[in-house]
Amino acid sequence: MSSLPHTTVRRRTFLTGVALTAAAGCGEEAPEEDPSPSETASATPTEAPAAPDFSAAETVATGLAVPWGLVFPPDEDALVGERDSGRVLRVPLGGGEPEEVYRIEDIDPDGEGGLLGLAVSPSYAEDGYVYAYFTAGDGNRVVRFRLDGEIEPVFDGIAAADHHDGGRIAFGPDGLLYAATGDAGEPDRAQDPESPNGKILRLTPEGDPTPDNPTPDSPVYSLGHRNVEGFAWDGEGRLFASEFGSDQADEVNRIEPGGNYGWPEVEGEGDIGGGEYTNPLVTWSPSEASPAGVAVAGDTLYVAALRGERLWAVPLTGDGGLGEPEALLEGEYGRLRTVATAPDGSLWLTTSNEDGYGDPREGGDRIIRFPAG
Repeated sequence: MSSLPHTTVRRRTFLTGVALTAAAGCGEEAPEEDPSPSETASATPTEAPAAPDFSAAETVATGLAVPWGLVFPPDEDALVGERDSGRVLRVPLGGGEPEEVYRIEDIDPDGEGGLLGLAVSPSYAEDGYVYAYFTAGDGNRVVRFRLDGEIEPVFDGIAAADHHDGGRIAFGPDGLLYAATGDAGEPDRAQDPESPNGKILRLTPEGDPTPDNPTPDSPVYSLGHRNVEGFAWDGEGRLFASEFGSDQADEVNRIEPGGNYGWPEVEGEGDIGGGEYTNPLVTWSPSEASPAGVAVAGDTLYVAALRGERLWAVPLTGDGGLGEPEALLEGEYGRLRTVATAPDGSLWLTTSNEDGYGDPREGGDRIIRFPAG
């Protein structure tokens, strides 16, 4: 397998005319802020499955090291990426020994970086493309590849650091590629319209800004984010994203085109801009959450918590709002990184106890499956 060729930075000039709506910023836990703390989004809205049966947990795979991206190609087994090794593993839907099917050699797994999000092309049955967001020596980037082919650049020029690298990617119900980036340790990037960091980006499958983005020729879909590691769409195509706070509040936001979610001016609720920033729908203390992956199953938004070591179940109210969160699986599996809805309606959950923040457990990190009830 050849190494990643030189990639052309596809970053466009981000004009300051981005339409702003409003929010509070948050970000991933940084080692210097808390040494103890710490797709996957459903790509298209589907008919609501039954709620997962959390009393019927099944271990799908063990012996993993920081599984991060998790996707379900059509009519195939799951694909899982390991953050530090760069391995892409095939995991049987019914459980079994993971098989390495690809490896990205050029990753730089420093701190929270490495092989992060995975996504599959909306035309996967025809083109076979898998997309990946990963950290290289010169920054974060999005690439694509076929499992029997070489890596192709999609989008780069995203600053990297040992924390706040974002990394979640997914194709939305509009067939476009969404990518969440962190501020890479420099908060002012989140409000800088000329930086791709601290944003949610929306791109064509080839990595170009879409013509109907909030600002023409800019990939920015929303800004003012500290560190987003999870997002998902509900059945009506509304986008929700989790966000790491600094030391006050972690968040779930409803993402609107051109929305400004406040970081670093605001963390949690408290719009000081008179409507300039969008307040979150849900907040937690960082000790309860450090929210990573997000998935929608039925009428519930599920949020995997790293430092909080629990799965948050947040009711979807049907009008774009969120109800009162309920904590599930508290302390049962340790740190939880990614949650995803499988084609059969089951909910898959990855642990992240080998990531340098948690307490490693016998058998390494694992994937747990909860069947649809």
